[in-house]
Amino acid sequence: MIITRRQIGAAILSAPAVLASRTGHAAVRTLKISHQFPGGTITQGDFRDRLVRVFARDVAAATNGELAFEIYPGSSLMKTVAQFSGLRRGALDFTLYPLAYAGGEVPEVNIGLMPSLVSTYAQGMAWKTSKIGQDLTAVLDKRGVKILTWIWQAGGVASRAGQVVAPTDTKGLKIRGGSREMDLLLKAAGGIISSVPSDEIYAAMQTGSLDAAVTSSTSLISFRLQEISKNVTTGRQGSFWFMLEPLLMSKSIFDSLPGPHQQAILKVGADLEAYALTSAMADDQSLADIFGKASVKVADFNADVLGQWRAIAQATAWQDYANRSPACAELLKLAEAMA
Repeated sequence: MIITRRQIGAAILSAPAVLASRTGHAAVRTLKISHQFPGGTITQGDFRDRLVRVFARDVAAATNGELAFEIYPGSSLMKTVAQFSGLRRGALDFTLYPLAYAGGEVPEVNIGLMPSLVSTYAQGMAWKTSKIGQDLTAVLDKRGVKILTWIWQAGGVASRAGQVVAPTDTKGLKIRGGSREMDLLLKAAGGIISSVPSDEIYAAMQTGSLDAAVTSSTSLISFRLQEISKNVTTGRQGSFWFMLEPLLMSKSIFDSLPGPHQQAILKVGADLEAYALTSAMADDQSLADIFGKASVKVADFNADVLGQWRAIAQATAWQDYANRSPACAELLKLAEAMA
């Protein structure tokens, strides 16, 4: 069959990557961002929701509107834990995601919520440009996921029972940790483990199936746990709970974009890390203020009790993680070197 020049031209113009509108502008490609946190606006609400809205705005501007975004807070597009596998399959474009939730699929990522391993924001943020960050990035790339924005958050403990500061305070409490390793720590300290995503903590505490929960300062605030708590321990002076909760993108979707769009996404993602750090640290203090105003008793961790938590973590969670695979053992070794 003879293919004419006109047929070739028509085929090129109909290809999605170069589709042109009648106005002469490139076609708009709409991408979806999902997360589990409460929705708000670009200036109000949970900073993680605000961050993805700023990301969407700035990438749209950088690509002259050729990329547009739809944002689905509160796991309204896809269930919380399923979002990671959605990225891997290319069924979801972006998520801001607690990385350790994916430990069932990729055990290595549980390094992102290893009790007492990261003790400061500076230490966590240093991962990105160090060997630990490079290796973790490679693990995710091989699974079809890209890190765009490195976000670390300190955590605290909300309790509808007694105060939880030292390990002995968890004895007999039905408590949530947020990862396999965190649960091992809390169990060794005497807690009864209940595993729920952070967006289900309120209901679990309200019904009594959960006595206490460890999660990020921002989640403790956004999920209004001051309404059902009697005690809270903040991470403003340090914590055994630091989580890597990055903005992630499906690698297959990223690879399908033209180079200038990829560069815009990478730049905006990296630029937002300072915003995330400032916001997370501000929420550590806001946690104490908001819970205090609600007549919840506020406490803080101190060096002595953090040392107690670390000793238990090394003997339980760290050992369990290192024994899972040589790759896990190597990641733990690299992370310890950053302390």
